[in-house]
Amino acid sequence: MTALKLTSRALVDTVYATALAAGGKDEGAPGVRGPGPDGFYGAYFRDLDGNKICVFIYGPADA
Repeated sequence: MTALKLTSRALVDTVYATALAAGGKDEGAPGVRGPGPDGFYGAYFRDLDGNKICVFIYGPADA
């Protein structure tokens, strides 16, 4: 699995949606993972070659 740190939750959402629109497979929709709302926010998908990719940001929700 490859993980890419992004700069905003909106960008996580956009990358995930773009990946699925291009034929990627869902492995976990964007959302908060863990106990706190200001922690890890990520999404998971598989690319066209089957590689699992995570896009994420860690920290408070965008202002």
